[in-house]
Amino acid sequence: MNRTLARGQQWLRGWSLEAFVAGAAVGAWALRHRYRTLRDIAGQVVLITGGSRGLGFVLAQECARQGARVAICARDAAELAAAQERLAALEKEVLVIPCDITDRAQAAEVVRRVTDVYGRIDILINNAGVITVGPVLAQSIADFERVLATNFWGALYLIDAVLPQMLARHQGTIVNITSIGGKVSVPHLLPYTAAKFALTGYSEGLHAELAREGIQVLTVAPGLMRTGSQVNTQIKGQHRAEYTLFTLLDSLPGMSMNAREAAWQIVEALRLGRTELLLSMQTKVAARFMGLFPNITTWLLTAVNSVLPRNVPGGDEIWRGADCETPLTRSFLTALSQHAAQENNELVGLDTRE
Repeated sequence: MNRTLARGQQWLRGWSLEAFVAGAAVGAWALRHRYRTLRDIAGQVVLITGGSRGLGFVLAQECARQGARVAICARDAAELAAAQERLAALEKEVLVIPCDITDRAQAAEVVRRVTDVYGRIDILINNAGVITVGPVLAQSIADFERVLATNFWGALYLIDAVLPQMLARHQGTIVNITSIGGKVSVPHLLPYTAAKFALTGYSEGLHAELAREGIQVLTVAPGLMRTGSQVNTQIKGQHRAEYTLFTLLDSLPGMSMNAREAAWQIVEALRLGRTELLLSMQTKVAARFMGLFPNITTWLLTAVNSVLPRNVPGGDEIWRGADCETPLTRSFLTALSQHAAQENNELVGLDTRE
């Protein structure tokens, strides 16, 4: 009996030593990654999808200010031209390429053209996205396919096209802009949420597989952000009520984040070599709460859904946000978002139904 007890104590001492060593190693690794030197992106080639307006446009400005050679792509030629004119004011080199990233061949062609001009792509930022707001009963299979085509498949096509050159160099950074909607399933955003969950899972797994190849993958999950993109959001259901709620939440300082602050944090995170960035305290709290208390979170979201507008006959028609304006969405309550829409190129070529 005494011999058995002695062996048990010896095993525990050995286990404690191993645990201490493992803990020390983890702590040293954490400190090294927390305080390592920021990587300079000056001279780096950065390709940003959806770079003609909104967060993509602000990211292009931030990267250009830090000395990167920037290329942006988007579908709308008028938006691209306006973005190019405004970016030229920074006196930085910016390459502009029209592209529909939902077309795999066009996505590959963008990568080829940027590489032909600059010789390589160091950083790919998958920012392009579509938001559809409205109850699930107003959404069709086509709505899910359309949103997934941009928010997930478009990102996958770009990554597939750029990955060979990054693997050949054993170097490169991929930034995937997902959403709090990729961490918590938000009512009245199900096509968007489904696409962002897909991109989040792919992005996190991609880093796990590519880290040993010298490639960094950063998954960014923003919450509500004042980019001005509400005017280009796709609205279904009771479109004016849906748009009013979405715009108010997207505009208030306590609920939403300034796009320029978000862009700065994203660039700093990629310079630090981070693998995940949750933007805003609300996003961090919601993601952590969902992880710890999934049943309670689902119950709370169900309660939220009970006060959201119901679907109505004809609710399956798609409206653009700018066509759903009301006196409330044009009031002082949304002044910050109205200003952001002007500053971030969201109003180019926009005409509304009256």
